Amino acid sequence: MPVSRRSLLTAASAAPLLGVAACFAESGEGAESSGRIRVAHMQPPRSGLSPLTDDAFKLSRWATAETLVVLDADGNAVPALATEWTQDGAAWTFTIREGVRFHDGTDLTPEAVANALEVAAAAAPKPRILDGVDLTIAVEGNTVIVTTAEVDPLVPERMSSPQLSVLAAKAYQGDIVNPIGAGTGAFVLTAVNSTVSATLDRNEDWWGGEVAAAGIDASFVPDGTARAGKLRAGEADIVEAIPVSQAGLLEADQITEVPMPRTCTLYLNCSTGPFADAGVRAAAREAIDAETLVEGVYDGRADLAEGLLGPAIPWAADREGRTAPAAATEPASITLGTFTDRAELPDVAQVLQQQLQDAGFEVELDIREYANIEADALDGAFDAFLLSRATILDSGDPAAYMYSDFASDGSFNLSQLADDTVDTALHEAASTPTGEERRAAILAAETAILNTDAALPLLHERVIQGDAATVVDSVKDPRERELVSPDTHLA
Repeated sequence: MPVSRRSLLTAASAAPLLGVAACFAESGEGAESSGRIRVAHMQPPRSGLSPLTDDAFKLSRWATAETLVVLDADGNAVPALATEWTQDGAAWTFTIREGVRFHDGTDLTPEAVANALEVAAAAAPKPRILDGVDLTIAVEGNTVIVTTAEVDPLVPERMSSPQLSVLAAKAYQGDIVNPIGAGTGAFVLTAVNSTVSATLDRNEDWWGGEVAAAGIDASFVPDGTARAGKLRAGEADIVEAIPVSQAGLLEADQITEVPMPRTCTLYLNCSTGPFADAGVRAAAREAIDAETLVEGVYDGRADLAEGLLGPAIPWAADREGRTAPAAATEPASITLGTFTDRAELPDVAQVLQQQLQDAGFEVELDIREYANIEADALDGAFDAFLLSRATILDSGDPAAYMYSDFASDGSFNLSQLADDTVDTALHEAASTPTGEERRAAILAAETAILNTDAALPLLHERVIQGDAATVVDSVKDPRERELVSPDTHLA
């Protein structure tokens, strides 16, 4: 008999695996009697819920799409759709779980897994977790063999990324991967209403066992005040990312602060404009007082940043000291961009504007919804961009995030950084086996990045999750992969 996902979690002492039910009904009536959970999400889908994008994390938080591997509470890889794996040099062989069916009734097979991974490996742009990684996929019996161009000790952890979810063949027929009715998880995605809502129903035949909730009614509510208001009004059962300004308006037992591996960072454009000069970047660093942001904007519900990695990664405290370049004194005119989806960021941007202006900079703000600003930010349209960034989002390992954001060929290089020292340090970190040696290499790469002033880490966030009093066993996941587990229900 297959070991259930729920049993795997218990054995690994982990947070619930991949599943998250997200829900929100249009009315507060009937939620408890129907057994459906209503969740108000912060950001709407940006790419049609394609798992090859950040939308994958909604699929994982809805427990509809699953991966070969998941991570336990310590970031160790444990089985999910793969039951075991072995390494032979650059080749990793994953044994595929038997008895699993996709939501469309087709069987999970090694060929289906290989197809999903091949689509991800060939995507343009690639999922972040595959930045700098070339994969070849082969099927042998009931196994899938993943071979990398270079020996990669992190392949199992990479396979845990929601962006490498395995969907049925029908999902890959069009130009955009369509996850409706194509997952293997505890909930079946049945309908998506653009960027407004989504509906999921219980999977009565989930391989992991029984599913407690009847379904999920998901709503996308970018405005933080509106999200918190739905919890107060009884119109949502679970609410993502309650703004700090709204936390005090809720009952103490309705909110939970979760330390996050998430850093509020000011990315500086190193390619064009004033910040192409390292001295001007240093001047911006010296002008900023991040403690004012923690105590003022965040009302003390955040931690002052000493680096890119924060207290949610305890071993990061062993980092080396950085070398601070000299600051230029010439004032510069800059454009600073950020987005409204995270309610605190516009306020942070305004404080930064004042601090930089006090130091002689002229600062113009450009603030929009994230969906309308991301492309410009990636194209280097801003001199500075303020972002709340998860630092172990994809693999449970910071090396992938650092490569994506700071390698010369990184897919999320907002700073437009191209630095040989940083590239060498990132490649060293990526190739080092897991354990203490790898952690030291990651911290060395962090130091190399900080020495460029390409990114100025300001503070480490704590996410505030809102739960109605009737919610039982929702997931408070620092990795933001889960929200509702198969056990989550309404009392």
